[in-house]
Amino acid sequence: MRVKYFKKDEKLSATATNKDFELIKKVDGSRTTVTLIAKEDIVLEEADETIPFHVNFKDLYFLNGYQSWTDTKEFPLSKRLRNINKSPHIISHMFALNRYGDSTFYKYAIKKMHGYDIFYSKGQYESFIYSLNYKTAYLIVELIKDKTSLHLISTVKGIALKKGEQVTIFDYHMFFNFKEGLESFKTVYPEKIPEKLFGYTSWYNYYQNINEEIILRDLDALDSRFNIFQIDDGYETFVGDWLDVDPVKFPNGLKPIVEKIHQKGFKAGLWLAPFVAETKSKVYQEHPDWFKKEKNGKPFKAGGNWSGFYALDLDNKEVVDYIRKCLTYYMDMGFDFFKLDFLYAAGLPLYEGRSRCQVQYRAYALLREILKDKLILGCGANIINSFQNFDYLRVGPDVSLIFDDVSYMRLFHRERISTKVTLQNTVYRSFFNKHLFGNDPDVFLLRNENIKLSFEQRKALTKINALFGSVLMTSDDIATYTDEQKKILEDSLAIFRKAKVDSWLSRKGYIDVVYHVDDVEHSFTYSVEKGVLLNDR
Repeated sequence: MRVKYFKKDEKLSATATNKDFELIKKVDGSRTTVTLIAKEDIVLEEADETIPFHVNFKDLYFLNGYQSWTDTKEFPLSKRLRNINKSPHIISHMFALNRYGDSTFYKYAIKKMHGYDIFYSKGQYESFIYSLNYKTAYLIVELIKDKTSLHLISTVKGIALKKGEQVTIFDYHMFFNFKEGLESFKTVYPEKIPEKLFGYTSWYNYYQNINEEIILRDLDALDSRFNIFQIDDGYETFVGDWLDVDPVKFPNGLKPIVEKIHQKGFKAGLWLAPFVAETKSKVYQEHPDWFKKEKNGKPFKAGGNWSGFYALDLDNKEVVDYIRKCLTYYMDMGFDFFKLDFLYAAGLPLYEGRSRCQVQYRAYALLREILKDKLILGCGANIINSFQNFDYLRVGPDVSLIFDDVSYMRLFHRERISTKVTLQNTVYRSFFNKHLFGNDPDVFLLRNENIKLSFEQRKALTKINALFGSVLMTSDDIATYTDEQKKILEDSLAIFRKAKVDSWLSRKGYIDVVYHVDDVEHSFTYSVEKGVLLNDR
């Protein structure tokens, strides 16, 4: 084991207890914990250890992405992870593409593959590793392609310890049997059955181009099978100005809409991105002191959406008060469900004295504390920090109206908009469902208008979402559905409410799924590259 740290301004490294700190390692069956006790004032940089491990090019490795949009699946060692830093600099810089994932602090390399907090291998050599250190440090599991070992990294960078203080730098379970590891994971993170949500969200048809007429029309089209109606991005004037509802689009505000949603017996949902604000917002223009700063003193850019957006400073009391005011305002208005987006931005900049994981967990816990018992759907969030804080979590990127993204985004961007990737994530992250949170696989789309997915791809999207998630949402005006589309929806609803997945197995280019509805067994093969179901019975 090695610990890198700073004492005063000197960068040091040690592999065991020394004059600056004590390491206490405990192994209890499958569980390993390592506690560091400071003997002097120090700031941690990184902790890592190497474990003997059989690396096999024929085996498959589950590499959990950094946040909910990051591509996640079982990878063979012959593959390479996409590296946004290899993209054309002008494109990456223009759209701040390197700010959505972990490339700001993790160094990608051709011979390395890595995942976060939950890892397994299948094939000749089985394993299963999962972290319990979700409040303190992310666990990065590295595969080095030409070595017979696993490299475990604890992302403790920034944690400041006074003399006598201590911190847990590693806390994980490790098994060399996949089934035993999965069963342990499901025991340590016990099953909690979330309410299943079947509903509507405005985003994937109109995007920001919503108004009162569109919202009320689509609300009227829904029947009693639905239980939630969510207004997405586009009601506010600018991202960050959450209390400024666009007076042209919504001349009567949102309260009358909330009342009509409740009159239909639905939960009322609202989208916000609480930790960021865009360039055009009043928040950005009038409160420059509310934003975290880069080393050059400029506001910390968190992404390129809208007019470009920036990370709010969560150590600033006025910022926290503003977030509380905005969320409380809509909670008091009657909203029951909050889709909170771009949450990775909380831990993107470094905060003095704390790791990214500590900052992120505190930020997510703040949202839970403010919203009390309201339902929270996290999106663009770090996986392990979402446990205990969110009821539901998006487990993939946004569904796209085409099957996959443009070519240069496919080559480099791990957090790109992609129906192909989100379907992949929906299956491979399905064992998180009901244990860490309720999985949200994003929307299904069956409509014929304003979409370039083939009808067979739309059918596959609907069925897989219904089978593997706790949330089933659409942005379609279902009043326009044909009889065939209505039948697909009805069958998928039966799957959503009653189905039990017996097994799924990935092989090159395909995923084989077996499930039951009531006492009847069904199966299909999903073609990952074409996005369609084969042998569906």
